Amino acid sequence: MIEIRNVTKKYGDKKALNNVSFTVEPGEIFAFIGHNGAGKTTLIKAIVGIHDFDDGEILIDGKSIKTNPIECKKKMAYIPDNPELYENMKALDYINFICDMYEVPIQKREKAILKYAKLFEIEDALLSPINSFSHGMKQKVALISALAHEPKVLIMDEPFVGLDPKAIFDMKEVMRDLVERGGTVFFSTHILDMAEKLCTRVAIVKKGEIIKVGSMKAVKGDKSLEKVFLELEK
Repeated sequence: MIEIRNVTKKYGDKKALNNVSFTVEPGEIFAFIGHNGAGKTTLIKAIVGIHDFDDGEILIDGKSIKTNPIECKKKMAYIPDNPELYENMKALDYINFICDMYEVPIQKREKAILKYAKLFEIEDALLSPINSFSHGMKQKVALISALAHEPKVLIMDEPFVGLDPKAIFDMKEVMRDLVERGGTVFFSTHILDMAEKLCTRVAIVKKGEIIKVGSMKAVKGDKSLEKVFLELEK
């Protein structure tokens, strides 16, 4: 579903990403881990078409993000670590705005919005302005907006930051449900024990290069993911 082929991204003389390659298949929850500044967000923004890249190719369901950006983006939902929402809008208006862009039919979106608003316990706040919300509430609005159009590929950068324990639990269930229906989840996180329990595969990035990638079992062996990560990052 996601194919990253020899991707290189430069900022001046510095390579933020250096010849990065791996794939994320349908039905997988894939963790992308590394220290701050390792290149995680740079690659994520390249995958979703926010950042261009100098060399290589990124394919979404066989289509190039460079040459077919709209077609690729229709299949994806992206949730950044700090959602930039239109804060003067009411939450429901913003969610409907996103649904309009994805051309989600009215009946379908109403059902999805109600489902996820109840799940994340913000149905009573949908008519409130976003600028009155906490970070966690804004994150929930971003999640509902992303999930309402039923993306095939869900891409998230530190998705659990700011969420309360119940919302984290519910989000993990949403991720599992999406991949059970043949979707793909790709996300970065610093919560390594959660990644170890939740994900089928993992890639570790260091200074813009992939130093380990594979199934969770193959990457960590008999150790914890946290211990393997710290050893590789020395």
